[in-house]
Amino acid sequence: MTQRLTLISHHLCPYVQRAVIALSEKNVTHERIYVDLGNKPEWFKALSPLGKTPVLKVDGSAIFESAVILEYLEETQARPMHPRQALRRAEHRTLIQYGSTVLEDIAQFYSAPDAAAFAAKRVQLANRLGWLETRVAAAPWFDGDKFSLVDVAFAPVFRYFDTFDVIEDFGLLAGKPKLTRWRAALARRASVRNAVSTDYAARLWMFLARRNTHLSRLMPDRTLVEAQAGA
Repeated sequence: MTQRLTLISHHLCPYVQRAVIALSEKNVTHERIYVDLGNKPEWFKALSPLGKTPVLKVDGSAIFESAVILEYLEETQARPMHPRQALRRAEHRTLIQYGSTVLEDIAQFYSAPDAAAFAAKRVQLANRLGWLETRVAAAPWFDGDKFSLVDVAFAPVFRYFDTFDVIEDFGLLAGKPKLTRWRAALARRASVRNAVSTDYAARLWMFLARRNTHLSRLMPDRTLVEAQAGA
């Protein structure tokens, strides 16, 4: 019996992107519903006790937390993305968690209220990425030539940098050639490109610009499209 899968999503949520990429890589048919996290409907609150996306509805059951969703898809769908060997699977799971920590660092980076806090968060994020540079193979994927769930987990990390780079060169990938190569490979992957809506970049730009943060004060007073065009 085929199960009906529905992914409850938010346009800017990086954790939703993880679920979408995995569903795409595994060629899983699913429905997608977007919610406004600033005005959460009651049905969503009932499904997601933490009030966060993504939530994967499987028939009448709800699974929340992106790492758990990835594991569920790995256990129930074709096209396995975890290594076969138990120790390497465990290593990959720890790196997925590390990716979640990096996403938290990114949120602290763009939310920093002043220059001092921003500089501290920039150093913290750069240090996290520095450790990752020592571990990644980037040949072309995280561990070599097989696209894995670690690649899925980090793709949303590097998507943020596409917008950060328009604002200023913060040096986050300076001296990190493997991460730079990995970022480029991920950007070319169809499942990664298609994990967000066509207006994602503009949505993120407006989200960042409207915040009273140090980063928002660094942003040029023009639209993302104009900034990317160098207008």
